[in-house]
Amino acid sequence: MNFVIQPASPGYASLLTEIALSAKRHWNYPERWIELWIPALTITGEYLTTHETWMALIEDNPVAWYSFNKNEEGMWLDNLWVSPAYMGQGIGRELFLHALERCRSQDIKTLKIEADPNAQSFYEKMGARKVGEHRGEVEGQPRILPVMEIHL
Repeated sequence: MNFVIQPASPGYASLLTEIALSAKRHWNYPERWIELWIPALTITGEYLTTHETWMALIEDNPVAWYSFNKNEEGMWLDNLWVSPAYMGQGIGRELFLHALERCRSQDIKTLKIEADPNAQSFYEKMGARKVGEHRGEVEGQPRILPVMEIHL
């Protein structure tokens, strides 16, 4: 699979939002939950100017992307989404390795991840380990998100 990884510019915000939403739907969450998550999964041009974001392109079309969020707790992988049509082809793996290299280039020693439960095994395969949980609920149903870290 030939693809290039390049920084995302604000003009790609709606396409990156579409990738995030289609990837979230791929895990068969109830559509009502997806609707509740739309605000959190909507990427804006402003977000792309304030968060380091990279995308994988095939023939100039974005098919996957990731972004960081740096805060007082450290560097977080804020997003990593692969369009369902391209899942299982190594693009997510290459983007994650790219993210690790970006962290190393900034002398970041630990990357933190609040993972979707469906993505936990992917991050474990990539070398991250679960260090905690963020508990919440969606429409009265408990939702536990693994908090993971990978040391660089």
